[in-house]
Amino acid sequence: MSEVYLIPTVLAEDALDAIPAYVLPAVLRCAAFYVENERTARRYLKKLSRDIVIDDYKWVAIHKAEEPVLTGFQEDLAAGLTIGILSEAGCPGVADPGQLLVAAAQAAGVPVKPLVGPSSILLALMASGLNGQLFRFNGYLPIDTADRLQAIRRLESEALATTCTQLFIETPYRNGGLFEALLKTCRPTTRLCVARDLTGPTEYIRTLPVSAWKDAPAPELHKVPVIFLLGV
Repeated sequence: MSEVYLIPTVLAEDALDAIPAYVLPAVLRCAAFYVENERTARRYLKKLSRDIVIDDYKWVAIHKAEEPVLTGFQEDLAAGLTIGILSEAGCPGVADPGQLLVAAAQAAGVPVKPLVGPSSILLALMASGLNGQLFRFNGYLPIDTADRLQAIRRLESEALATTCTQLFIETPYRNGGLFEALLKTCRPTTRLCVARDLTGPTEYIRTLPVSAWKDAPAPELHKVPVIFLLGV
């Protein structure tokens, strides 16, 4: 019978110590991989074990799980293939592609096995000291300056009114601009966490009131993965 494994990948390229040992046996049980980025996924699996013969597997790019991808996935399930789903970084289906394929597996009654691995959302939340009982991941904020400021004010207001921690990200080369916008827009007492390069060699996680951030040395955020958190 077919099974679907949700295979975690690294957040930082060489941080293989963040991947539990039981991931490799699951990979070896798979016959096909549906992946966000085939080149990255192939390189990652080869790092897990040099004995993996990459070309022995069927490879399908998820993209946005368009109809042909979903149809092929359903056919592979019907054929009894054990399938692995991998995103570009972190855990598939959590702020990353995979959800629609998992939904198809659930609809077909196929067992879905989520494997433990690094999630930037959870790691940042754990280390932030902000409310971990109520939180929301908001993805990317708008690029337009006016829309971005409006979004920041809305997220801050919700965090203050409900104590719901608000998490969001930015394209790495715009991290500095978003950080500056947060300091200019948010109230002095609102707490801001900056979590950079999680599990990587330059990992940095710090939570301060906005007023204190204005007096602190600005962290280096350019072209590195960062997740921002607002809360009380």
